[in-house]
Amino acid sequence: MVKDRSKSGYKVRKNRRRTAYKATLLVFLVLLISIMAVNRLNLMQKDVPVKKDFLQLWASGNFEEVYLHSRDQLSQKPLDYFLLTVHGFSAYELAIAQITNYNTLVYIDNCIWSLRKALLFKEGQSDGRLLYVLGKAYYYKGTGYSDLAIKYLEMAIENGYDEVDIPQYLGLAYISAKDYRSSVVAFTRALNSSFASDTLLLSIAGSYIALGEDDAARAYLMRCLEISMDSQMIFNARLYLGEILFRKGDLIEAEAEYLKVAEESGGNAEAHYRLGELYSLNGETVRARAEWRKAVQIDPAHIPARSRLNI
Repeated sequence: MVKDRSKSGYKVRKNRRRTAYKATLLVFLVLLISIMAVNRLNLMQKDVPVKKDFLQLWASGNFEEVYLHSRDQLSQKPLDYFLLTVHGFSAYELAIAQITNYNTLVYIDNCIWSLRKALLFKEGQSDGRLLYVLGKAYYYKGTGYSDLAIKYLEMAIENGYDEVDIPQYLGLAYISAKDYRSSVVAFTRALNSSFASDTLLLSIAGSYIALGEDDAARAYLMRCLEISMDSQMIFNARLYLGEILFRKGDLIEAEAEYLKVAEESGGNAEAHYRLGELYSLNGETVRARAEWRKAVQIDPAHIPARSRLNI
């Protein structure tokens, strides 16, 4: 009997210890969850003014501060969608403000790096702003990335983002990809959605020339010459026009266009080179070589003219 009471008392003490342990563990877990909830709430409260600060800096045009602060915070929160997007957007704004191509590409690479990460999020894949900026960033990256510029700009349109300059960037990207038919479609869309700028008219004409549709190209060149106040645009339009006339065999009219560029520009290597080609076709070798020499004097790196002179 004594033995039984001893065993019974041991079991009671053991059960009490177990119950006390469970109670302590429960209290600890409750306390831990409470601390985590409070910390989470504090973090959420801290994020609100941070986002407001970013938006205020952006509204004031202080893209450098947005870029630097978002970069610093991304080192702590590398997969924060908001930080990734504002970092990418500010990098783009800084890129297009640079003077040297090297500095532009440094910021463009940062923009692409950040926005490609943001695309990993579900909201990023349907965010028209993100796709739009990413498409333009790839356009500035260079001709080797024109396919990606086209991809993301088209995706931005598909997601309902209708920024006014998208068709023009698309047209330029299609030219880089040598898809001239698509470039004409994009440029025409741009023409219909905005005023007829000389740059746009000249771009459409260039695409039609590449397609061999000279009559359509000529119509846009004449419109460009009618409205343009920019001397370089006018020279380029006349060179295109001279090229069309030259191909058609209208050598006198082609010569007139090239002479206008040569005289009004005060010296245009391409105009003199083309005059040389025209005179050479007429068998006027001396005049042709004189024009090619003028082209090389104006632009020593003009390869076609140098080739004609065997230098």
